[in-house]
Amino acid sequence: MTLVQNHQQQLSGNKFWCIIFMSCFLMACSPKVTTRKTPQKDAGAQPAAVVKTEKKFTDASIALLIPFNLNTTNIQSGTKAEMEKSVMAIDFYQGFKMGVDSAAASGLNFRLKVLDTRDNTEQLNSLMKSGQLSGSDLIVGPVFPDGVKQITNYSVSNGIPVVSPLAATHPDEFLNPNLISVVNNIDLHAEKMSGFIAKTFDPAKTVVVLISTRKSADEALAIPIRAYFTKDKGAKFTFQEYSSVYAMETARVPGKRYVVLVASSERQFVVATIDKLSKMRNAGMQIDLFGHPNWSKQNYNTDKLQLLSTRITTSYWVDYKSHAVNSFVKKYRSLYHFEPGEYAFKGFDSGLYFGKLLAARGANYLQYLPVEKYKGLQNSYVFKKDEQLGYINTSLFLLEYKNYALNPVE
Repeated sequence: MTLVQNHQQQLSGNKFWCIIFMSCFLMACSPKVTTRKTPQKDAGAQPAAVVKTEKKFTDASIALLIPFNLNTTNIQSGTKAEMEKSVMAIDFYQGFKMGVDSAAASGLNFRLKVLDTRDNTEQLNSLMKSGQLSGSDLIVGPVFPDGVKQITNYSVSNGIPVVSPLAATHPDEFLNPNLISVVNNIDLHAEKMSGFIAKTFDPAKTVVVLISTRKSADEALAIPIRAYFTKDKGAKFTFQEYSSVYAMETARVPGKRYVVLVASSERQFVVATIDKLSKMRNAGMQIDLFGHPNWSKQNYNTDKLQLLSTRITTSYWVDYKSHAVNSFVKKYRSLYHFEPGEYAFKGFDSGLYFGKLLAARGANYLQYLPVEKYKGLQNSYVFKKDEQLGYINTSLFLLEYKNYALNPVE
């Protein structure tokens, strides 16, 4: 069972929005659970071997910090960006609630505190100082990097783990040993692509080419790729780097297969790059293209992407042919009368995984994070512990454009 405690400030003067929001919470509430004191945590200890946790929760308290922005959002005059933030928050909350409810089927009661951060530092400080987060066994959110950074001291001083559910920011910007980073940082994307290339292609027959403009946005991906193929396992490959694909063409070595990694997601640059690579491929050059993770959210010529056997990495992918996915979609429609969006899937996977972890492992659940793997509707979790940075999800997908769709290679 799940008790939802709603501490939101309703948006005055907007009847339509309030009706939508309140209906979400009315549909979510379930019978009351027993109040309990928060058990002591042992977040730093690691077991020599995984054993059954002796101390169990009778019920678990989860605080969900999310930017509903109900104090400012106006459905008639609000900007598109403001509306999208609120819709994202509601979508994530509804999916998360469904996940926790599914986990509650194991017999553990959950107390879910849903708190509006308003994407505002003063509001988040108020929530921490007012004691609304005290007694939490787990805090999920804030969802944006500034909020995750702001809650770090509170998390460390109170020994409460914090899940960063949506931010792809590298955890070295937070330095919180209690942080649980769900979304893969850019270094992991570079490692996934580079590792696949190293085990798939023959170094004797392959030239690896990095295309980077050396702008800061490109360098976030280019730096770890460059290091892998010059200093790490990929050093056995012939490695070249150019600021554009046009410079690459002039240095072509006949008979070689070219694996091209493009570190940019700037649309104009990417379109020109794909066009030129396609012409080179049609002229007989063997080319395999690896793109920036952001390409999955952008729209490029599918025929050209397939011609180049284009692959990209991503933290999430939904198989709509899956029975589990179809069941979730039907249940979501039934509950909320809307189609589940990207954030509903993210919310469900987070709610189910952490709910089941709390139920199975009890008060010392954190130390079992590295061994509890999860394959969800949209995300997969394989956590690695870092003593300074916390728990980092290392599982991500490599997708290939094939048959006019993006499907997992591995």
